[in-house]
Amino acid sequence: MNTDIIEAKDLAKINPVFGNFSFDNHEQVVFCNDKETGLKAIIGIHNTNLGPALGGTRMWNYKNEAEALQDVLRLSRGMSYKAAITGLKLGGGKAVIIGDAKTQKTDALMRKFGEFVHSLGGKYITAEDVGMETRDMDIVNDVTPYVTGISESRGGAGNPSPVTAYGVFMGIKAASKYKFGTDNLSGKKILVQGIGHVGESIVEMAAKEGAKVIINDINKEQLERVSKKYGATIHHDLDIYGLDVDIYAPCALGATINDDTINRIKAQVIAGAANNQLQDEVKHGRLLKEKGIAYAPDFLINAGGIINVYAEIAKYDRSEIIKQTENIFNTTLEIFKLSDEKQISTHQAAFNIAQARIDAKK
Repeated sequence: MNTDIIEAKDLAKINPVFGNFSFDNHEQVVFCNDKETGLKAIIGIHNTNLGPALGGTRMWNYKNEAEALQDVLRLSRGMSYKAAITGLKLGGGKAVIIGDAKTQKTDALMRKFGEFVHSLGGKYITAEDVGMETRDMDIVNDVTPYVTGISESRGGAGNPSPVTAYGVFMGIKAASKYKFGTDNLSGKKILVQGIGHVGESIVEMAAKEGAKVIINDINKEQLERVSKKYGATIHHDLDIYGLDVDIYAPCALGATINDDTINRIKAQVIAGAANNQLQDEVKHGRLLKEKGIAYAPDFLINAGGIINVYAEIAKYDRSEIIKQTENIFNTTLEIFKLSDEKQISTHQAAFNIAQARIDAKK
């Protein structure tokens, strides 16, 4: 077979790891399987130039293994840049467990996963992500020390979601200041897509500041509860991109900024917690810049969680966690300034800084 004429999509089928467009020179990809517990997991270690690869474990009912692999590669890569742009001595990694967290997650499965993590000898340190709770990290901690986000009773920093949300909120305020001239969100219309732990906390902070909050989620019960609690308006239709809002905060899954949505978005600011919001980082980052939409890079403003769990490794206290997370506001403004000076997208501006630090190994 002549590989010179094989299309990229076909090459990816032949070489599903090294040929994956999100591979990006990952150091290690580990496939974990245990027949007894039903565990099927993938651990992606993207880069360890700055330190051990730290990143959460996501349990999701993926359509297929290819989708799971694509997710773990994108997420682990993002963690490298998240740690670097934040100035932490960490590399980037991530893990995904294939399955329904509500029906298939068991203590035995989590312990077995912990054993796989332990087998890597500290090169990868896990934490909480979608489908996981602090209790799950405690179970993993029963079999390995290479886990963060454990309960405070075990000496951990607890659930990182509130700190993640606070960092995202700092990013929202910084983007608002850049675009509207003020970081006061009173009266601003903010669409929060995805109201899990992080999204709900953002809703709470925005509502307290007087913002007009619109919420959207596939979980109708969650929508009703959060709407009643914080006075937010529910938008049931999942086609949200044409809504007349000032700020769009994607807090669910990634790639919501894509060829289909980008020309329908009316928001002047995009700043949210979701990872990998740009389906094509170069193309869609550039288009947002051309359209005058202020995009706060996700791997910068959602770094509060990694700051929180890093505290367990670096042994610093709550006040230092909050101080570092608040600094996301200043860094975001610096990225907007650099984007304008260099006439590049905000994603590219943040990426350049992070990549330079990774390459310098310091």
